[in-house]
Amino acid sequence: MRTNINLLFYLKKRSTYKNGPVAIYLRFTVDGQRAEASTGKTCDPSRWNTQAGRAIGTKEDVRSLNSYLDTLQAKAQEFHRWMTANDEMVTAESLKNRFIGKTEKGRTLISVFEDHNQKMRSLVGQEFEKSTLQRYETALMHTKDFMQWQHNVSDIPINKINFEFLNDFEYYLRSVRKCANNSAIKYIKNLGKIVRTCLGNGWLSVDPYLNYKPKTKKVHRIVLTKEELTAIASKQFPADRLRLVRDIFLFSCYTGLAYVDVKKLKRSEMVKGIDGDLWIYTNRQKTDTLSRIPILPAALKVIERYEDNPQCIVDDLLLPVMSNQKMNAYLKEIADLCGISKLLTFHIARHTFATTVTLNNGVPIESVAKMMGHTSIKTTQIYAKVMDHKISSDMATLKIKLLSTTNH
Repeated sequence: MRTNINLLFYLKKRSTYKNGPVAIYLRFTVDGQRAEASTGKTCDPSRWNTQAGRAIGTKEDVRSLNSYLDTLQAKAQEFHRWMTANDEMVTAESLKNRFIGKTEKGRTLISVFEDHNQKMRSLVGQEFEKSTLQRYETALMHTKDFMQWQHNVSDIPINKINFEFLNDFEYYLRSVRKCANNSAIKYIKNLGKIVRTCLGNGWLSVDPYLNYKPKTKKVHRIVLTKEELTAIASKQFPADRLRLVRDIFLFSCYTGLAYVDVKKLKRSEMVKGIDGDLWIYTNRQKTDTLSRIPILPAALKVIERYEDNPQCIVDDLLLPVMSNQKMNAYLKEIADLCGISKLLTFHIARHTFATTVTLNNGVPIESVAKMMGHTSIKTTQIYAKVMDHKISSDMATLKIKLLSTTNH
């Protein structure tokens, strides 16, 4: 990267100076920024040419001093050339440090990545979820393995992260690690946060992601149809555990709350809304955004069923939610008993609320986004999948309109 450099020798008088020799300093100016270093030499101001930055005269001591300053200037220029050739960031301060032999230990990718993860680890439960940390830990592991595979090294300088590095890393994730497209892109995005940290601190001068444009593929999200919801709701289950899981799953289908939000839902978060009916006012754990959800009759039935539950009373919880692992295991049993061939997991309830319960019944996408606690409407648009029965219904309405127009 080209930098404008200027070197100037000058006399630096102390504030208490009265007379006698003055210390000679070398000023480094790089792209308008300045730094200075002592040369260890002195000169009487009366024998100094300010414009030339050299001592005046032909005597041996003057010639010797000027020759020494010439050597220092050549040394500084050589450092500048070396730093440029080695892709080091050249600033007035970094050039001065090279000149005086004070070089900072070079920043490396793995050391910065590990520092980032260490800080994130200390903030789990406050600013980050454990699952977010796990993603970055996995991304770090893949990055280490990639560097061993590609370069047989355990770490590299920050300035070696470039467009080629990202392309090679992506190829490694897809070919060696057998990552699916979206998983590979996520790990590269995790690395992107580390790169932005380096750019922000000035450790990296060029953004390697500038022309790197990976594309995630659209994921087919599984949702339940109206008929499948009815089948689950009306099925008589032999075991209490299946009835409990069914109820909590249906509650999520009619509120759009994720597992972690249903589990922490307090009775105090059920309040009277603007219309006088019961609403849920809760902060989503993932994004810390407020979700305001009117309670539909199907969800209210579930709440009423557990209002006398001892665990809920003691813990001030709305529902007695078991672990996500158990919920998902029992949901597979429920799917089998109801004749549903889809792989049923708890998160499908949230997809079902967005698609089957709200959007396909004409609820505007802006309202759905608010209820689901999305910070961007683009996230909600992922769920805006129109199902066949809605298309059929809309086209049937159109047919009637066209027929009436034709008859007239």
